[in-house]
Amino acid sequence: MNILLKKLTLNTILIGLLLVSFASATVADKADGKKIAFDRKKGNCLACHVMGDGDMAGNVGPPLIAMKIRFPDRAILKAQIWDATAKNPISIMPPFGKHYVLTDDEIESLLDYLYTL
Repeated sequence: MNILLKKLTLNTILIGLLLVSFASATVADKADGKKIAFDRKKGNCLACHVMGDGDMAGNVGPPLIAMKIRFPDRAILKAQIWDATAKNPISIMPPFGKHYVLTDDEIESLLDYLYTL
């Protein structure tokens, strides 16, 4: 019985550590996503969108607010960032993925951040 209790306790500790490390990675991804969004050589979202605590934002694109409500399907928002011209051929939004401005991992981090807005 004592061995079983030790195994259960050890498993509980391991699961807890995994959850903490996952949560930390998510926080890091969101921070990376914000850096990408604000970086003039990467996402540069502020050039066209009002968002978060960004200064001197543009107003060409829609404000990036309530993103979870506006884009409940993450794949749709990812497709928009990857290549907005696929859905709207006359879109002025750069195709960040299609033209290799952002990697897939960078887009995922950006999405993590956008879903906090």
